[in-house]
Amino acid sequence: MEVFLIKALQLMLSLSILVLLHEGGHFFFSKLFGVRVEKFYLFFDPWFHLFEFKPKNSDTTYGLGWLPLGGYCKISGMIDESFDTEQMKQPEQPYEFRSKPAWQRLLIMVGGVLVNFVLALFIYSMILFHWGDNYVATRDMSYGMKFNTEAKALGFQDKDILVSTDLGEFKTFDGDLYRNLSEAKQVNIIRQGKPMTLNLPGDLDMLSMIKSSPRFVDMYVPLQIDSVMKDSPASKLGLTKGDKILAINNKKVVSFNEFQIELGRVEDVLASAETPQDSARALTAQVTYLKASGDTVKSSVLLQSTEEGVKFGFYNHPVMLDYKMTHVNYGFFESFPAGIKYGWNVLAGYVGDMKYVFSKEGAKSLGGFGALGSLFPSVWDWHAFWLMTAFLSIILAFMNILPIPALDGGHVFFLLYEIITGRKPGDKFMERAEYIGFGILILLLVVANLNDVLRLFGIM
Repeated sequence: MEVFLIKALQLMLSLSILVLLHEGGHFFFSKLFGVRVEKFYLFFDPWFHLFEFKPKNSDTTYGLGWLPLGGYCKISGMIDESFDTEQMKQPEQPYEFRSKPAWQRLLIMVGGVLVNFVLALFIYSMILFHWGDNYVATRDMSYGMKFNTEAKALGFQDKDILVSTDLGEFKTFDGDLYRNLSEAKQVNIIRQGKPMTLNLPGDLDMLSMIKSSPRFVDMYVPLQIDSVMKDSPASKLGLTKGDKILAINNKKVVSFNEFQIELGRVEDVLASAETPQDSARALTAQVTYLKASGDTVKSSVLLQSTEEGVKFGFYNHPVMLDYKMTHVNYGFFESFPAGIKYGWNVLAGYVGDMKYVFSKEGAKSLGGFGALGSLFPSVWDWHAFWLMTAFLSIILAFMNILPIPALDGGHVFFLLYEIITGRKPGDKFMERAEYIGFGILILLLVVANLNDVLRLFGIM
């Protein structure tokens, strides 16, 4: 419960900051051009609000809603999510959005997206200035990588060290590495101390590379028992630090990656068990291990079935501790170009990955508030919090600029049409478009959060 609350609080704080500043962008340009803002709300307030106040001599009511799905800035004379059609039937007023030139209305509409994008770049810059950049370069991962069957068919071998592709050098083992491999025509590796080059097709499906089990590529993790959990199957076998597991169910394992695959096979058999006896047989594992004393032992043990999966009960040696950490410091002024480059790469990667959303697997990968919350760490970590907030700010900026009615991008699309053609879409058309766009957004919201629920119950 404590972990859930920490993640939820981080998500709420992050979204509150982003929504306030996003709506603040609309508010700033509205005030700049003399457009009246009737309401400025954090969170939505259908039926009631938590509180609101209106400063003396101000046209704007500020408030806090109860539904934490965003916020809004209600601008006079504009067809938006408030669907205030009665106002639009009244004579046009000079302080209204509709009375202003198209270029001013365009700036008002892009104000929120502009703020979110600039905010992300600023946060990335300040992260680099305060913490610097810490990472383990792939070329320094001396144990190399573990590859699946598809990767080995392309010429990879276990323990190959990934260095670069024709698209650029790998920085560290992350999502960018998969993206780079999926688009590259050549990859440079180190195999047994010698540099080599392999050819790649250039059009691998990145989503399949990540979601396949085992994945296309993972860090190679030697099987090294670091410590054993109390009352676990491992402790019942008498395993201690320094012992080595040689095989499980007569399947040789030389890496922690292979050990996890074998536990996965047990989980698959357990899932198809129909009786308690079937479950017991599935969980009974034959384990061959080498004691630090030099004795080889073969014994059977009953594995543990938990909500997280089948457990053996030991902690493997954290392999990242064996690698050299690269640390780069940035001065205050140096941090800005570095932060801008970092943010731009994040945006480019996110936009490039959008093509997968329209595939069957991509639709299943959509996530709602549960998925967003899970991205935050289980302990409060300001470095991780600001990294995630910057990433969400980029997502919010990009999603809002999509040309979907009810989003900022939908209004921008119709404003650009007006600027190019000199014709303004009718109020009735804009009202209908807003309803359609709002319906699309509700549908996406339902699908994304339904996916969260299905994952929670193990259905997806």
